[in-house]
Amino acid sequence: MTEREIRVRRVDFTDTQDATAYLEQLDAYARDPMGAGQALPTAVRERLVSDLGQHPGSYALLAEIGDTGVGFATCFLGYSTFQARPLLNIHDIAVLPDWRGRGIARALLDAITGLATSLGCCRLTLEVRSDNPRARRLYRDTGFTAASCDLFMEKPL
Repeated sequence: MTEREIRVRRVDFTDTQDATAYLEQLDAYARDPMGAGQALPTAVRERLVSDLGQHPGSYALLAEIGDTGVGFATCFLGYSTFQARPLLNIHDIAVLPDWRGRGIARALLDAITGLATSLGCCRLTLEVRSDNPRARRLYRDTGFTAASCDLFMEKPL
C-alpha cells in the first residue's frame, strides 16, 4: 500500500456522513485498550459533533482508503507564550486495528504537519502512553522528541 492510496481530509461536521464516520472511528479508538477500553458514552456521542463543529481551533481529520474510513485524528490549536505563535496539539490519533502497519498513521501525521505549517504553528504536541512502543517509535521516526516537561498531570473536574 502506498501513501497515495491513503487520503486524509478534514472532517465536515455539518455533513452527516462525515460526522458519523468520525464518531465511528473515535468510538473504535475509545473501545481499544490503547484508548479508554470502553465505548463512548451516549451523552458524549450525542453532543460531540455539535461541540467540535463549534469549537474554535478544533481540527478533525479522517484517513480513508477508497470509501473506507481507516483512521482519524483530533487536534486543537493552542498557543505558545514563549514563542508567541500558535501550536497544534494532537489530542487523538488512531488507526483501526485491521489497517495498522500500512502507513496510515504516518499519512495522518504528514497531514497534521501540513495543517500546522499552514496555521503558522511553532510546534506539534501530543501525549503517548508508555506502554505503546509502536506509536512511540513512529513519533520518534517522524521527528517528535520528548518534551522538556518531566510529568504530565491532570485534575478531573
